[in-house]
Amino acid sequence: MDRGLFITFEGIDGCGKSTQIGLLTDWLEKRKADFVLVREPGGTPVGEKIRTILLDKENDGMSTVAELLLFEAARAQIVSERIRPALCEGRYVICDRFFDSTYAYQGVARNLGTDLVNGLNRMAAGGLEPDLTFFLDISVDESFKRRRSRAIEDDRIELLGRDFQNKVRGGYLEAAKASQRIKTVDASGTPEEIFNIIKGYITERE
Repeated sequence: MDRGLFITFEGIDGCGKSTQIGLLTDWLEKRKADFVLVREPGGTPVGEKIRTILLDKENDGMSTVAELLLFEAARAQIVSERIRPALCEGRYVICDRFFDSTYAYQGVARNLGTDLVNGLNRMAAGGLEPDLTFFLDISVDESFKRRRSRAIEDDRIELLGRDFQNKVRGGYLEAAKASQRIKTVDASGTPEEIFNIIKGYITERE
C-alpha cells in the first residue's frame, strides 16, 4: 500500500463498536499488519482534554454550538498529529468515531444543520475522508438494553435519552444513503457474524 487504509466505526451508543474494533485489531495483528488505533474525541493530549470537557455531566449547560466546535477542534488535532502521518507511512488507521458522528449527533439530532456540519468537518479533517466506514446499526430499544447491562455510568451525551438516540440513528441512516463509503451492517447478530461482514468489505478494499 502506498497510502494506508483509513477505517472508521460508527453507530449509536451500545452498537458494539468496541467489540468489532477489538476483533479487527486482533485480525490485523495476526496478519502482522501495521496499524494505529485512535478514538474521537481524543487520541492526542489536546483531544483527551477536550473529551473530558465534552463528556463531563457537570457541563450540561454547554451550548450546542460550543459542543460542535469542541468536537471539531479535537478532530483537527488528531488528523494532523496522528491520522494523516500514519496514513502517509502506509499504515492502517482504525478510528472509533469520526466526522459521521458529528453529522448524526450535532448536524441532525442537535438540529444544527448538516450543511454547516459538513463544512466544519471538511475544515477540521483538512479534506481527509475515511476509505471505509462501518455503521453498526441497531434499534434504540436494543441499544438501551445493552447499555443497562454494562457496569459503566452514562456520560453527558448518553444521558440525552431515547428520542435523541432515535434522531442520531436517523442521521446515520441518512448519511449512509448518501455515501458508498459507509457500509451499514446489521449489528443484531453475533460478534463473529458481524465481523465476517466487516472483514469481507476490508478484503475487497485492500
